[in-house]
Amino acid sequence: MAKPERFLPPDLDIREYLLGLPPHWRVRAIDALGPQAREAFDRAWSAWAHKGQQEPDGGWSTWVIKAGRGFGKTRAGAEWIVGRIAGEQAIRIALVGATLEDARRVMVEGRSGLIEVGAGWVSDWEPSLGRLRFRTGAEAQLFSGASPAMLRGPEHHYAWCDELAKWEKAKDCWDMLQLGLRLGAQPRVLVTTTPVPGPVLKAIMDTPGTITTGGSTRANPHTSASFKRRVEALYAGTRLGRQELEGELLPDAAGALWSVELIERCRVASPSPSGEGLGWGSEASELPGEQAPPQTPPLKGRGFFLPTLIAVDPPSGDGTCGIIACAREGEGVEAIGHVLADHSVTGRSPEGWARAVAAAAEAHGTRDVVAERNQGGDMVRAVLHTSEPRLKVRLRTASKGKAARAEPVAHLFEAGRVRFHGHWPDLEEELRGLIAGGGYEGPGTSPDRADAMVWGLTELMLEGRGAARVREL
Repeated sequence: MAKPERFLPPDLDIREYLLGLPPHWRVRAIDALGPQAREAFDRAWSAWAHKGQQEPDGGWSTWVIKAGRGFGKTRAGAEWIVGRIAGEQAIRIALVGATLEDARRVMVEGRSGLIEVGAGWVSDWEPSLGRLRFRTGAEAQLFSGASPAMLRGPEHHYAWCDELAKWEKAKDCWDMLQLGLRLGAQPRVLVTTTPVPGPVLKAIMDTPGTITTGGSTRANPHTSASFKRRVEALYAGTRLGRQELEGELLPDAAGALWSVELIERCRVASPSPSGEGLGWGSEASELPGEQAPPQTPPLKGRGFFLPTLIAVDPPSGDGTCGIIACAREGEGVEAIGHVLADHSVTGRSPEGWARAVAAAAEAHGTRDVVAERNQGGDMVRAVLHTSEPRLKVRLRTASKGKAARAEPVAHLFEAGRVRFHGHWPDLEEELRGLIAGGGYEGPGTSPDRADAMVWGLTELMLEGRGAARVREL
């Protein structure tokens, strides 16, 4: 005998109904829908989207989803783009990530990216060109938040900007994007980001025509409950938790030695010919295996800064090894310090982080290394020489706490005597977490990257020839 056909009440919120069932009943209820109904229901974004992912009403020009990790920002972005493609014809779309690799890996090929979410609409994906074509005639082109020149010229109907707070040249790229959003009757842009403090995101949110939604990690009912419990146990109540889990755009910590405004004031455009900066991202460990960072002509040979050194804060156990490239320009009270790149690595063996130090030294055309000896003593020198015998290693002993050592270097920033050549979110968050008087309120238990930078600038500006008279300030 055939099973009787069941009907659901027409006013039933099927999403709320299913989520309200015990897990074992939920599985049975979804299975009872049948394969075609399950597929259609899975694709019915409006049925599953939670409130913070739903497109706002009204005539907005910019929609910012500012939310915690696991909130569903990427899925919301991909679904919004698919909705534009389904409703219009040959539109042009800009997909802007922190880097081209991030845009490809997250926005296009990711688990919640356009290929997965818009599978029925995609006709061709050309990774080498960064171009995604759809069967309606629409095209989406990838761009990098580190390359404003790429956005000069192309015109678009819509744009999706992911993790804008991580963009190396956020203001320049945002400006170029806005000038190119001039196709169609109502060009619009969606920004999906975790709210790392910075002037560009705040200015966008304060602009007339911008609507901001978002929320905490807990707001997404589809995120793993075990993940939520684990990260809340680790970070609830901390500044990092308020930013990364609650989705708050935090002000500077009270008494912080470095503020967002101070770092931005010291940041300069790179003098490199490519205009892409002298660094290679915030984490050298993003590179595959144990490969060295991409090579650039040595700075000494290009006539920019002299001397250059690699500053190292060795890790305790398998933590982060802070590896920061620093340089000095000029002598005495006229000397200017330069922070060139963050090559820090995490979870490496002593041999692994020593190889990263040697690779950074080679990339910057220097053999000079300054390292803290408190973690490992003379072993630090031995492991570095095992990796590269030609390194000139100077070990320094920390007699003060990290924040106390950082205060004189923060004063150099305030005096306009340090230049920041790049955008390194991990390093900058640690700097903003160092509190005058000895505290630390940044991510992790120790500001390893910030401490390495402090060792480097101290050596060049406060202890070396270039700073013999700095204390006259």
